[in-house]
Amino acid sequence: MKNTLTFFLLIAAFSLKAQHDYLLKPDRVFDGTEMHSDWVVAVKRNIITYAGPAKDISAKQIIELKGKTLMPGIIEGHSHILLHPYNETSWNDQVLVESVAERSARAVNHLKASLMAGVTTMRDLGSEGAGYADVGLKQAVEKGVIPGPRLLVAGKAIVATGSYGPAGFHEGVTVPLGAEAADGTDLVRVTRDQIGHGADFIKVYADYRWGPNGVAAPTFTVEELKTIVAVAKSSGRYVVAHASSDEGMRRAIEAGVETIEHGDGGSLETFRLMKEKSVGFCPTIAAGHSISLYSGWDGSEANEPGRIRNKKASINRAIEAGVTLVFGGDVGVFPHGKNVIEAIMMVEYGINVKQTLHSMTAGNADLFHLADLGNIKKDFLADLIAVDGNPLEDITVLEQVSFVMKDGVVYKTN
Repeated sequence: MKNTLTFFLLIAAFSLKAQHDYLLKPDRVFDGTEMHSDWVVAVKRNIITYAGPAKDISAKQIIELKGKTLMPGIIEGHSHILLHPYNETSWNDQVLVESVAERSARAVNHLKASLMAGVTTMRDLGSEGAGYADVGLKQAVEKGVIPGPRLLVAGKAIVATGSYGPAGFHEGVTVPLGAEAADGTDLVRVTRDQIGHGADFIKVYADYRWGPNGVAAPTFTVEELKTIVAVAKSSGRYVVAHASSDEGMRRAIEAGVETIEHGDGGSLETFRLMKEKSVGFCPTIAAGHSISLYSGWDGSEANEPGRIRNKKASINRAIEAGVTLVFGGDVGVFPHGKNVIEAIMMVEYGINVKQTLHSMTAGNADLFHLADLGNIKKDFLADLIAVDGNPLEDITVLEQVSFVMKDGVVYKTN
């Protein structure tokens, strides 16, 4: 009986080991930086054991990927898993009317849609009024309760008192906000509290549309922003800043944030400061494009709204300054699973195709401190996807993801 039990345990152990033993044979491999022809990639359990010129490698399962490009799993830099498109339900109603339970249920679908679209890691920039539901969803993915990308979450995010929404109610009405308000010395407590509740990084709104006539204006002083950065840094975390105005961007950069989100009003001087201080720029092109369409824009160049013209101009200034670009579309404003619209629009707005692919993979991994992701190299984690055709020749092939592996587990294959 003892020998029989030992035999079955050995068989089970061998089966588990062999389950993640693959040799992938695509037409080409984009390793996060360069494209290579006639490469193969071997995976043992959840680790890449070989990536290089084709050679004989013993593997339990060979996966032929004819006509396809194998590349690292996409790293989404700006998402909101607890939001869905504003042409379905306004942001105000999502925050005020939809329950956290409903929003979390929707988020389960959003996570699966993004994973099937090739997103294997996602940086989520705030629960938008849903508390720490993003932390719980991250834990559910890690425990295998639900499928989804690896998550880096910000929790509630931080705004200045009086600056954020939902707004417009008389003083006798108290409504839930889309982020946590704090000021002055209380920023120490709130930053620590968000970290204690599971935030992987801190998001701060360095400006918002609270200026005269609703224009974007700075919300925090430089010293306040430095306080947030100092507290986060002491815990081994970094800070990212929502900032659209030039002054809001400048204050956040001076305070030590690591990425600027949106950046529509950034001057060439400010983008050069970002370059000098190695601050990444996440332009979130697809979100602004989608909101403009929801507002009635027909999509034509002849009728471009000011928002679109400003975005194009800001990206041109960022390119001229040599700023590191972050792939992140603010998905949630537009449908989850359509993440790569941002990459397509990055190219349309003048960003080099290879630079765009790099930002989706190795570039974001570097900026987000993900040392073992974003590259197809020996000893890196096996987050791999395959797309039909060659994305260097046609970026839109990223919409045709036919194979998804995350952490050595195959989630999608033809």
